Amino acid sequence: MLMPKRTKYRKQFRGKMRGNAERGNVVNFGDYGLMAMEPAWITSRQIEAARIAMTRHIKRGGKVWIRVFPDKPYTKKPLEQRMGKGKAGVEGWVAVVKPGKIMFEMNGVAPDVAKEAMRLAQHKLPIRTKFVLKEEFQEANGV
Repeated sequence: MLMPKRTKYRKQFRGKMRGNAERGNVVNFGDYGLMAMEPAWITSRQIEAARIAMTRHIKRGGKVWIRVFPDKPYTKKPLEQRMGKGKAGVEGWVAVVKPGKIMFEMNGVAPDVAKEAMRLAQHKLPIRTKFVLKEEFQEANGV
């Protein structure tokens, strides 16, 4: 599971997920990408499940980049716990994903293989996503 090695501050506020992704919204490393269409918290388990689904399909060919990292702690009180007594302990780690964020990138495989691998990863994620090509971003920027 992905998680920070150490953190400076113990607990964080929940925060807001307004607006679109301003950073990480272009395919930079690979030729294909998986773009988020909705805002969500993606857990480290979901990221790992999507990564395994992709790498199994491409059978050790090509390269996969994970562009999201779960660095936000979320807390949960134990069962049958009365209200109050402060904030609970850290239960797990999530990555804050906004619409337009490129979550995964892939390179070194055929387009149809990449599309199918990304489709398998989509089923492991709790949000709608879209398969994108690097050329789409280069045409939009006029490169």
